[in-house]
Amino acid sequence: MSNIVNTLLNDNLVNLKPYESARRLFAGGQDWLNANESPFANEYSIDSERFNRYPACQPEAVTAAYADYAGVDISELLVTRGADEGIELLIRTFCTPGEDNILICPPTYGMYAISAETCNVGVKKVPLKPDFALDTQAICAQNDVNLVFICAPNNPTGTTVDPADLEQILTHFADSALVVVDEAYIEFDKDNTRAGQLTRYPNLVILRTLSKAFALAGLRCGFTLANRPVIQALLKVIAPYPLAEPVAQIAEQALSVAGRTKVELQVETINRHKHWLQEQIAALPGFSITGDTRANFVLFHSIHNKALMAYLVEHGMLIRDQSKQHNLEGCLRATVGNEAQNQRLISLINDFLQQTGVSA
Repeated sequence: MSNIVNTLLNDNLVNLKPYESARRLFAGGQDWLNANESPFANEYSIDSERFNRYPACQPEAVTAAYADYAGVDISELLVTRGADEGIELLIRTFCTPGEDNILICPPTYGMYAISAETCNVGVKKVPLKPDFALDTQAICAQNDVNLVFICAPNNPTGTTVDPADLEQILTHFADSALVVVDEAYIEFDKDNTRAGQLTRYPNLVILRTLSKAFALAGLRCGFTLANRPVIQALLKVIAPYPLAEPVAQIAEQALSVAGRTKVELQVETINRHKHWLQEQIAALPGFSITGDTRANFVLFHSIHNKALMAYLVEHGMLIRDQSKQHNLEGCLRATVGNEAQNQRLISLINDFLQQTGVSA
């Protein structure tokens, strides 16, 4: 067999472990509560009349609608194939392979590091404090980074960022690095968005997505908000046609007045189910809530972590094991599903506890 792959493979990819997405970890399941997806599936219409034409690089119907939604100027926005493409574009645009570094604050979203490693860009790590707050002093001590990634609300801890901490970081890196605030879950914590601070901080970048609250994970549509010079630089690197025509059509409908109203109502429902799920888990023996619940999931610690996870998988209930993340040993993360899914999760946990001889 030819050894051409091993011969040609980039050196920085030899030991790279790909991101363990929900679909890569498990081939099937009855209840998918491990990818922070919305339990809602909304209806949209598609017009195939323009499918024979290449789409616009930045379809104005989408960019104008999202700029209005986010409260920014259309020149301060870039639409991408999910927020993941925004992450990759930032690294490819502002980091030189083999020379520059990004900074992340684990435990946090895994794609920041993987995107950097794929591009042969270094990854500096400043872990969150035990209470999952930013270690601002340690972050500001890292002066050889081009991008600082901060997830707020953070995945998987569900925590937000202290405004004073973020302001200190933005000010410290004003002339040396872009500070990227990932607001993928901001609809569940809307009072803490930083979108209104773009004019104040030229080095502030915000990532958004339609995957979570907008219930469009399958669409792969994200947004990067930043000052115009940053957006113009990203446009040098982005693919010619990043947004497929059907995606643009659905995104435009989702961002209509009716679409936004529907999202607000669905977020209220998810938050209501989330508080119920949180209360139920917190009342279980050997369980405790970890972090905060400012997103669409509940992170919890269980002394039965491994055995419980195996039991749930066996019964088609898929949640996410976060034990390998920094400072999250024994922790599991459950996405908020619909009422029936949430009740089934609690029922299965109670069944597990009974079988193991623990009184629930």
